Amino acid sequence: MSKFSSNRLTKGDRIFDFVNYTFLILVFIVTLYPFLNVLAISLNDSTDTVRGGIHIWPREFTLENYKTIFEYDNLVTGLINSILRTVLGTVLGVFSSAMVAFTLSRSDFQGRKFVSIFIVLTLYFSGGLIPGYMLMRELNLINTFWVYILPGMVNAFNIIIVRSFMDGLPFALQESAKMDGASDFTIFWRIVMPLCMPVLATIALFVAVGQWNAWFDTYLYNSSNPSLTTLQYELMKILQNTNMGASDANSFRGVAGEEAAKQVSPESIKMAISMVTIIPILLVYPFLQKYFVQGMTLGAVKS
Repeated sequence: MSKFSSNRLTKGDRIFDFVNYTFLILVFIVTLYPFLNVLAISLNDSTDTVRGGIHIWPREFTLENYKTIFEYDNLVTGLINSILRTVLGTVLGVFSSAMVAFTLSRSDFQGRKFVSIFIVLTLYFSGGLIPGYMLMRELNLINTFWVYILPGMVNAFNIIIVRSFMDGLPFALQESAKMDGASDFTIFWRIVMPLCMPVLATIALFVAVGQWNAWFDTYLYNSSNPSLTTLQYELMKILQNTNMGASDANSFRGVAGEEAAKQVSPESIKMAISMVTIIPILLVYPFLQKYFVQGMTLGAVKS
């Protein structure tokens, strides 16, 4: 039996374990409670929600709040577009940022310092909303799906993070592969990329969350084209219609039906919209964490 078995723990060790477990349980409760509270309110009857006092369990269970949301005409179209832009934007965004970071991490790249400074400057200075719109118009990206993808493919913040990680990798690996006849792209794809899986998984999560939650670009560039709407933009419109109150109830009835408009409240709709927004992106994290752990293990072995 190991000398570190539980029957040989000192009193100080037991106290430390108790405090540590208690603290972690409290953190778990504080983290989980808001999510359960939002879920409970979204599943509770809206007229009963006004009374308050709902914590982690709905008092009068109902799916009417979700029914109201999913009866909106363009919601399915928005969901499909949001999934497409999240998947495509994440893949292209991570790949593009990784390629730029790989180039800047090469000590034999002559313009490394100048390009790095130029990229960092974009974090401090922006052209603004109107010049950005004019640029999208000149590039013929208005009322196209690619306005969701192309502007965010190369992100300065992501490039700096990935490059910093690549700078910690032994450059001798690349030199050895170069001596064996490997091309720069082969070195990037087969040597550097597998070692960078932890940081790439982190960047992928950043990009995916950003793409999934984006709605302002839809409002700016594609609001006149219902076929290019996104889930977040449609949910924002439903929330606005709900918040209009009784004076604009007819507008909301036209969206979700008269009976539904009578049975929902802004608070209930807010919570239901929050759940519709949160749950899909939560399902992405375990998938990325798998590659995060796998990448760390692979990097440790190759090092």
